Amino acid sequence: MAITDQIAQLVTPAVQAQGFFLEEVLLVSPGKHRIITCIVDGETSLNMDQVTAVSRAISELLDEAPFMGEAPFTLEVTSPGVDRPLTQPRHFAKNVDRLLKVARTDGEIVTGRITANTEADVTLLVTEKKESKEIVIAFADIKRATVEIEFNRKDGDK
Repeated sequence: MAITDQIAQLVTPAVQAQGFFLEEVLLVSPGKHRIITCIVDGETSLNMDQVTAVSRAISELLDEAPFMGEAPFTLEVTSPGVDRPLTQPRHFAKNVDRLLKVARTDGEIVTGRITANTEADVTLLVTEKKESKEIVIAFADIKRATVEIEFNRKDGDK
């Protein structure tokens, strides 16, 4: 089993116990030092206190893990970046009312505001030629979905 899988298996219960999700474990080894990055997410955005608490819990487990050996490591705990693709139903739910760019498996690109989602699909409000309509896209039909950054959106704008 790869060391990233071992780390994920070890720390996932501690992350979940604090009410969060372990999205991914990354490992780079420049020289004899290792940098372990744990990407953690929640139902809402994490604040610094939450990241600190999760970091402590993960660090304590890694310090005691026999598979880590004697090689020194640096632990980085972070939340997913805004450019990270949405892949789980909870990702879409967390981003309701945000603008989403979807690359469908058939090659079509759709951009619209998330209005709702289920475990199987996402509903977008798409505006074309000053007309708005809601469309439903099944997750199985999504190749890639990313949140579009809006710098000029005012509170209350839809």
